[in-house]
Amino acid sequence: MDAASVSMISSPSALQKVLAPLLMVTALLVSPARAQDAADDAWHYVLEPYIMFPNMQGTVGLGNHDGPVDEDPGDIFSNLEMGAMLYAEANNGSWAFSSDLLYMKLGADVQPRGILDSGEVEVAQVGWELAAMRRVSPWLELGVAAVYNSIEAELNLVFIPLAGMTPVIGRKTDQDWIDPVLVARVTHDLNDKWFLHGRGNIGGFGVGSDLTWQIQLDAGYRFSDRAYMTLGYRVIDIDYAHGSGADRFVYDMSTFGPQLRFGFRF
Repeated sequence: MDAASVSMISSPSALQKVLAPLLMVTALLVSPARAQDAADDAWHYVLEPYIMFPNMQGTVGLGNHDGPVDEDPGDIFSNLEMGAMLYAEANNGSWAFSSDLLYMKLGADVQPRGILDSGEVEVAQVGWELAAMRRVSPWLELGVAAVYNSIEAELNLVFIPLAGMTPVIGRKTDQDWIDPVLVARVTHDLNDKWFLHGRGNIGGFGVGSDLTWQIQLDAGYRFSDRAYMTLGYRVIDIDYAHGSGADRFVYDMSTFGPQLRFGFRF
């Protein structure tokens, strides 16, 4: 973390902005769960390998140059070099502790704009969320999380030749940071087989990202007490900027699309 970030965190206004919502959620977490299922306080474990069919829209900036990105699932899967997505959770009647790991490495074409003729951006992204949630009603859980983000980005741009201008520019950077995040999760059983699930995150608060948020909505079907499947939609938005001049890095990206999950409960 650079000196500017340390200074920002130490200022009273930044502390209030970050700590106030965290303290509010913490107060709810340490209070007794209003609807704890006393008959089911044993620990259960969940594994959910999943696949997302993502669109990516936003900007990757390296140095003084920005590359707009607008890719659909077909573009992404045609350029996907590697991907892995796994959700894991331990829970009982009151508490849930979860891990959500997402890794993608892909290359994407940069859309022409102005004197920008063509270009390519290659991004390897890791997002790893560790969360703790407390049940506060039969359908609602609130919690806090830490999200580790790591991005390796390489940007190559080709410009229309102009006098005195370098026609090809390349930049490369590695960035990693941790975002504090607030979490809310809702679950509603329609019957013994079908259920609805929703999860929302908001965080960053200028500690890592300027702002990061996420919304996930799913409809699920239980094949048995131990196996289920969900189909839904997810949006992950990250607005991160660091450095200046030649060291400037911007990752302002929205990743969104359908997702399919297979769940196993032990």
